[in-house]
Amino acid sequence: MRATRHAHPAGTRRFRASPLAMALLCTTAFAQHAPSGVRADGSVTTPAAAIPYSAYASPQARALFLQMIAEGSKAPPLSAPIAQSRDFYDRLNSARAARMEKLYPVTTHRETMNGVSTDVVLPAQGIAARNRHRVLVNLHGGAFLWGARSGALVESIPIASLGRIKVISVDYRQGPEHVFPAASEDVEAVYRALLKQYPAKNIGIYGCSAGGVLTGEAVARIITKELPVPGAIGTFCGSVSELAGDSTYIAPMLNGAPSSTGPLKLADLPYFKGASASDPLVFPANSPALLAKFPPTLLITGTRDFTMSAVLHSQALLAAAGVDAELHVWDGMWHSFFSDPEMPESREAYAVMVSFFDRRLGH
Repeated sequence: MRATRHAHPAGTRRFRASPLAMALLCTTAFAQHAPSGVRADGSVTTPAAAIPYSAYASPQARALFLQMIAEGSKAPPLSAPIAQSRDFYDRLNSARAARMEKLYPVTTHRETMNGVSTDVVLPAQGIAARNRHRVLVNLHGGAFLWGARSGALVESIPIASLGRIKVISVDYRQGPEHVFPAASEDVEAVYRALLKQYPAKNIGIYGCSAGGVLTGEAVARIITKELPVPGAIGTFCGSVSELAGDSTYIAPMLNGAPSSTGPLKLADLPYFKGASASDPLVFPANSPALLAKFPPTLLITGTRDFTMSAVLHSQALLAAAGVDAELHVWDGMWHSFFSDPEMPESREAYAVMVSFFDRRLGH
């Protein structure tokens, strides 16, 4: 909170009130003038309203926002057959990856590491000299249900090309065929393989959405296994805290949908069947002692992202635990907004990611 000084004109009387008296005065005034939609528990009911799109967002973002809403309306629900959902998102992400490769040239190949399949993405112009002994690990998004291959490329291509660094995307096990901690085990296996080639301080891990959550889970597992922690991590549009807070209710409305009846819970995702939200290996936010061992962390979200509150809360907890937690929020941006490479905001996000890992790895 920022304190503000107020000037007092000559001749006016000044007085000091105790914090308790001021709180009582404010509460009384609010009670007298509060809108009828405010309830005793602090919940608010609001009438329908027209909310303009952000004046701070780019024209390209405005156009893509409308396109994103149209595409989202066609997405299968979580209850749809898994093959249908995977097919839908693979088509969407394949088209994005094709557009990205025209802007950010790379080469890709498959590689198995400690029994886990990965996609290796290399900059077409070659790895920069300063990055020859550095590597990034990408953990794709997709609700722990979809996103393998094409979704991983969407998250890896611009970073590999712009950063001129090797990016390895882990094709981790997902639901409904597998349950927690299968994905964390796969990330650990790949990480152990990389530790034979790179010092831990030169390895970065990042992911978006489910991949952001998995990044936190994987680091928690690495710490509990007493492995050296990576040099830096990125948790984007999902982090170390469970989904909750204002954005879970407000973001749907800002994206043209009715307000949700509550945040998405673990029980809604087949991958977490039988897991507990209080387990620090699921949500590391449950353990301040565990968070204190986290490496420097980059957090990214947007004001129309339903995970924004959880990301803000994660950053606050990490900072309180003594972690160097760097937060970037883009106004008007939705969940995983940088999956669309044409927007200026996406280019800004890529630059932030590349700069963060360039500054943090090796220190």
